Amino acid sequence: MSPETIVIVAFVGLITGIVAGIPVATVLPAVGMILGLLVMGVRTLDFLMRGIFAVMTNDVLVALPLFVFMGCMLQTSGVADNLFKNLRIALGSLRGGLGVVTIILSTILAATTGIIGTAVIMMGVLALPTMLKAKYNKPLAAGLVCAGGTLGILIPPSIMLILYSLSAGLSVVTLFAGAVIPGLLLSALYIAYTLVICHLRPEFGPPLSAAEKETLQTARFLPELLWSLIPPVVLILGVLGAIFLGIATPMEAAGTGAFSTVLLSLAMGRLSRKALIEAARDTVEISAPILWLAAGAQMFTSVFLAQGGGEVIKNWVMGLAGGHPAVVMGIMMVTLFFLGKLICWVGVLLITVPLFTPIAVAIGWDPLWFGILVCVNLQMSFLTPPFAYAIFYLKQVAPPEMTLMDIYRGVWPFIGLQALGLALIIAFPQLVLWLPALLVR
Repeated sequence: MSPETIVIVAFVGLITGIVAGIPVATVLPAVGMILGLLVMGVRTLDFLMRGIFAVMTNDVLVALPLFVFMGCMLQTSGVADNLFKNLRIALGSLRGGLGVVTIILSTILAATTGIIGTAVIMMGVLALPTMLKAKYNKPLAAGLVCAGGTLGILIPPSIMLILYSLSAGLSVVTLFAGAVIPGLLLSALYIAYTLVICHLRPEFGPPLSAAEKETLQTARFLPELLWSLIPPVVLILGVLGAIFLGIATPMEAAGTGAFSTVLLSLAMGRLSRKALIEAARDTVEISAPILWLAAGAQMFTSVFLAQGGGEVIKNWVMGLAGGHPAVVMGIMMVTLFFLGKLICWVGVLLITVPLFTPIAVAIGWDPLWFGILVCVNLQMSFLTPPFAYAIFYLKQVAPPEMTLMDIYRGVWPFIGLQALGLALIIAFPQLVLWLPALLVR
């Protein structure tokens, strides 16, 4: 069987299994095993076992459930509740102030969780009812919560970046550093859009009412604002600072951060046996499918690349693009966007990165820059139907008056802002490369 035939058979098998409703985590190893047995015979088992052990013995992946646990424990600590209340007072006088508060708090949560589910659900419970009560435009309110929640998958510590480091063989510390400015850029775009749209359409985001303003007590409020900001800021600086300065490995920093969130919950008076059990259960429910999918993808790519599939994909893409880097970039980004609409982001990442990274290196692109482009692109998958995690997370906790159509209408402007952020990072690579270079110096 020629390498070209192997590629066709592999992708037909993947598409058939996914369309049939079989979980991607099952389809990947199954296709890899069947294809390998047809081509290599029993030697396939060696490749499959190597793929499994590559995941099981990867130290960086140990950090994944620990970062997830951080996010789960933050739900019980009360940090988000207090911070939202105080930021609402600080910025509520602005048109769109509640929307700005939603994005700021989502950015802070992103830097302490690494996942989107926690941020979307927390902001859906905290911010969405408050915005609706303040007569915010429903689609705008829904879009703010969904878009803000997706920042958790890009701003470190991000489980997407951890999995990318596994697939591309890049340092997770370098990826974390490279993602900081792009993540903050997207956050700034969301805030700017909110302020502009609420200035042009004041009814979309009214400020605090006169009655609410009269209840504010600035002398009492400022200390409360500082006290609510200190715990998350210390947690962020402690975890990411230790990683960036080389004081701790990502695994060590994740363990320290997880323990710190337990202490934080204790300090807030929210720690209980029930809270610990729920956080542990949620961590397993989130982490286990991702790790099993990583193992399945590793099994598939081990066989696929061993049979020359990667070289075939490289030749096809380069041939289709005529060797023009801009066209190659366009093909890759469009492919990632449409795959993200149809398949879980973990599957897209673990399938495409081993295939696209050698092409990027051959063209001469910086692997770190290209990696962040992939991750920013895949952020759109959380907002683009039909496979849109953020939309479904929000619908679970949204008030009854918030319809699914309101959420769909609300996310499209933010998908456009994500595309704008992606274009800016393509045009200005130093947005990604500056901070890692600074840390090296």
